Amino acid sequence: MPTALIADDEPLLRERLATLLKGLWPELQIVAQARNGREAVEMFDQVQPQVAFLDVHMPGMNGIDAARSIGCRAQLVFVTAFDKYAVEAFRHGAVDYLLKPIEEERLAETVSRLRNRLQSPDPGPKPEFEAALERVAGQLRERMAPRAWLKWIKASVGNTVRLIPVEQVLYVKSDNKYTMVMWEGGEALIRKTIRELADELDPDRFVQVHRSAIVALDRVSHFTHGAGDSGELHLKERPERLPVSRSYLHLFQQM
Repeated sequence: MPTALIADDEPLLRERLATLLKGLWPELQIVAQARNGREAVEMFDQVQPQVAFLDVHMPGMNGIDAARSIGCRAQLVFVTAFDKYAVEAFRHGAVDYLLKPIEEERLAETVSRLRNRLQSPDPGPKPEFEAALERVAGQLRERMAPRAWLKWIKASVGNTVRLIPVEQVLYVKSDNKYTMVMWEGGEALIRKTIRELADELDPDRFVQVHRSAIVALDRVSHFTHGAGDSGELHLKERPERLPVSRSYLHLFQQM
């Protein structure tokens, strides 16, 4: 049975696409629905669907960045209200793109292409696919209105509550129901989740490297490749190493 993931921050649009797909492709199983790109990558790693429908504009990690993480592990379809953000990536390896509002006749064409691809899979995206996605991601970042990123983290240190400047943060990691903040002054616990922090921290300074860890790029010393699709980050100030999961390896391939 073919499987698919749908990622869109608008619940009604996710449901409409799922409903249309059920009518056009009854045997297709929608195994996951994500609200943003970060959830899409996490869910993709868990269920490994064959197809990913990715909305281009989503809060936090957008659909283009999610596509870069998923790469050639699935057939990709972009969903967007602005076709110029999908056309270039489509030409360089994405299966198709759908314009909002999605029309059933247009979706039927996409379903036909997907069926053919799954029956006779090709080698995957062309080599220039990654470069095309990078350019489109840059265009999206320029288009997005500037926003105020998190500047202070309120954290518990012993019996006190401290305001930690984000400039002093080395990395954060999940710790059961809490999140551990590793900073220049030591360690501290906060109640925010990794997912919440990922959407509040400046993406030019902080990147998620694992489903349970976010690191400050300026605190990274170097990256080493591991066996298979794995790797580790070495920090400048601390001896521990941070594992980099497969979905985030592309961020450090050139280091």
